[in-house]
Amino acid sequence: MQEGKLVDVISKLGLQKSSVIQHMTSVIQPILEKGILDYSIIHTALVEYFTIADKSSAADVIQQLSPLLVQESSGIEEGPHSSKKRKNKKNRTKVPLLVRMISTRDGLKLGILCIKHGSAKDRKKIIKGIKDHIRKLALDRYGSLLLTCIASVVDDTKLVSKIVIQQLKSMLKKLLLDRNGRFPLLQLLHPQCLRYLGPEDLACLNLSVPSLCSKGEAEETIAGTGSEKDADLGVENLQLTMGGKKDPSLRSRELLVESGLAEALIDTCIENVNELLMSNFGKEVIFEVAVGGTNGVLKPLAERLDTLHKAIADLAALPKTADGSEENEHVFENFHSSRTIRKLVLDSPSFAATLWKVALKGKCEVWAHGHSGKVVAAFLESNDPKVRDLAKAELQPLVDHGVLKSHDSKQVKPDS
Repeated sequence: MQEGKLVDVISKLGLQKSSVIQHMTSVIQPILEKGILDYSIIHTALVEYFTIADKSSAADVIQQLSPLLVQESSGIEEGPHSSKKRKNKKNRTKVPLLVRMISTRDGLKLGILCIKHGSAKDRKKIIKGIKDHIRKLALDRYGSLLLTCIASVVDDTKLVSKIVIQQLKSMLKKLLLDRNGRFPLLQLLHPQCLRYLGPEDLACLNLSVPSLCSKGEAEETIAGTGSEKDADLGVENLQLTMGGKKDPSLRSRELLVESGLAEALIDTCIENVNELLMSNFGKEVIFEVAVGGTNGVLKPLAERLDTLHKAIADLAALPKTADGSEENEHVFENFHSSRTIRKLVLDSPSFAATLWKVALKGKCEVWAHGHSGKVVAAFLESNDPKVRDLAKAELQPLVDHGVLKSHDSKQVKPDS
């Protein structure tokens, strides 16, 4: 049991939930009427209220809260890199309430709940209300998760493409290399992946008001946010509680491919292939792009993906560096890029074939040691027999003589 949670307090003290709801409603209503929502304690109180509120009460608060999120007033924008001490007039700008609220995790939760449970009209107003702040939000810790939610649940993909996606396209390289900026892109390419989004972030994206969900949806609600159970769930079990009716794969295709984002994304990866592969954050996006995204969402752009594969292979075909300096480090020897290329060999047979032909055939003994050895061994560890057959004749002697070590010895043996 999580100490301090409202549902736990009610149970521990033996309170009547209806009386607590009635009291909290009497406190919350004046706050909503006056629009006093700048304080984190109010965000927390509202999030807790939604864990116990009945359907009618919760719907009323969502209906009142949603319009307030886009109201602009003079305030100091407090992002992660701004100082709270800066209170001169130059720092005071007209900012929508939602942009100010997401400086806290509970503020983000309220934004997500309003997007999920608000009407289509309310969602449209919220998206239009943050139009001038998309670039700032995209690089913010919680702002990037808000955009991730919008891209994951809003059915009006034309609106999302026009206001959100087009602005993301204008700053792609910056997003790809940024810890926060990559999240909306990764969510479109590989939804709900625990490699990129931690349990707490996924729990935020899965927030729902229990009383406003159907019985099945209510199993993943805000009551369980941040629990150990969330941390133990696998990727396949953390399905985003959708607020819309559109098929998720169709939504991803419309936002990625039909908007032109995917083509711009591939082009950005090709133009910055070396920098992205060697980047702690960039490597994740270039990997998801190169494998074609989940369920082959980038399949319509197969020719461009082939060009990206060739660009990576051409980089790998460069001769081994002599000085070993970090500046001139080869992609097979760099920590980040070698592991990314290894995963690509394992997950993309078409990439593996290109890499073998362009960069590795006849040169495997040179690369059989260190980080590069993991890339070479991946050809024997692949689940695709065609990939294993490509390399078996050249790699088997290296394995037999102990030069090359494969993590999966079963794959090294000839196919029966």
